[in-house]
Amino acid sequence: MGDIVSPDSAKSSGIGVKRKEKMAERTFTWMRALINGLRDKKEEEDPGTWQTALFAPILPIEREVQSDYISELYDNQTWKDIVKGFVLDSTSSVEAIPPELYHLPRLSLNNPSTPHAILHAISLGIDLFTLPFINEATEAGIAFSFIFPAPPSSSEELALGFDMWSPTYSKDLSSLIDDCKCYACIHHHRAYIQHLLSAKEMLAWVLLQVHNHHMIDKFFAGVRESISNGTFEEQQRQFWNTYESELPAKTGQGPRIRGYQHHHAGPSKSKSNPSAYRKLTEPESATNADLQAEVNTIPKMAVEAKDTEWPIPDVSGQELEEVGFARMMDE
Repeated sequence: MGDIVSPDSAKSSGIGVKRKEKMAERTFTWMRALINGLRDKKEEEDPGTWQTALFAPILPIEREVQSDYISELYDNQTWKDIVKGFVLDSTSSVEAIPPELYHLPRLSLNNPSTPHAILHAISLGIDLFTLPFINEATEAGIAFSFIFPAPPSSSEELALGFDMWSPTYSKDLSSLIDDCKCYACIHHHRAYIQHLLSAKEMLAWVLLQVHNHHMIDKFFAGVRESISNGTFEEQQRQFWNTYESELPAKTGQGPRIRGYQHHHAGPSKSKSNPSAYRKLTEPESATNADLQAEVNTIPKMAVEAKDTEWPIPDVSGQELEEVGFARMMDE
């Protein structure tokens, strides 16, 4: 609802006053038509079953330009009965909300990319968020490790997460986060998830998504508690001083790109996903010299493997079970 515009450019000199006035006028007209339609529908239905919640847009332009529209939000009783919150393209638009409507929730579409940005938006008065960075971190193989309130400050900044593609976790039998109660941490360890990533198993990203959503839930629970206790500002500063400002850089390859994530321009454009299989009998089809050299070594490797005396494990199944690496099953 309302004009779609870049929040940064809306208040800049790039958009003239006349265009901003047109934006506010169109939004006012659309909202009036929508609310009138909802009012008529509400009168036809049982009030006890009415469940529609309308969030009114606040444009990222000066409050004076959209003053008529905003005044209608709190002067018109019909609008007040139907509007249950606000949606904002920019956190700075919070300033345009009149004090009479401060009690209504505010949804931000600004898509913060770090927990620091979330805390800053909360300090400005944002209540609800869209957080695509959770999916982006999961697909990059990043496991969140931040909590709110932050632990006591240390001499070095703590990482917001860690890259599970790193081979350092290939033999790590600990959970992703100590004392974490998510499904991934209760039932699996870092070595298993690192193995799944290396094998390109979809379960790896499923477990990371379960963990990351659990960490975000705990993060917001801590924020709500700090607001109730009146300690949010102090604990926000502590968080900024404790954690790094950015998530770890992506090092591994994410899951295969789905059609809704990428627009394919045409037949001349290369595929978004690399081919999963190649004919080993046709080394000339290799995409680079390294792959061709690897293919050429296959016959030699097969002969060496045939004559190799493979080592026998020097630990028993019971010992593997004791360290949590395996589980013995009765036949």
